[in-house]
Amino acid sequence: MNHSEEYPEDYLAGILAEVKTIAMVGASPDPTKFSYGVLRVLHEQGYNMIPVNPREAGNEIRGLTVVASLADIKEPVDMVQVFRAAEALPGVAQEAIDIGAKVLWGQIGVYHEDAAKMAEAAGMRVVMDRCPKIELFRPFWKPKLNQEI
Repeated sequence: MNHSEEYPEDYLAGILAEVKTIAMVGASPDPTKFSYGVLRVLHEQGYNMIPVNPREAGNEIRGLTVVASLADIKEPVDMVQVFRAAEALPGVAQEAIDIGAKVLWGQIGVYHEDAAKMAEAAGMRVVMDRCPKIELFRPFWKPKLNQEI
């Protein structure tokens, strides 16, 4: 897939409809950070969120226990969302492959062709330079408005 072009709407919608558990690499406990807001919205929409941040391991973000690495997660992960510098994406992609994740999603500004090729060669679907919080509310996606807050 050419990740420098627009993704087909059904590709993004399909991923967001299918995934249940999302590990967020680079999650922040700071409510002023974009990663915190994205984690909050995805969690409120019903996704099982697992914050990943070695500096915050053992602490909680919004009541969710933070783990140090993807390898520390004890349950299946559908999607690994990355809030790290683009040059960190190949390493995170390898960790995502190692835990058997199905999707690698690089946040806005997180784009690395080699990481995409590595993940796709392992059978993963890849999205880069996009925000799942934004994609949830695009016209093609019907929000889960029946979720309890």
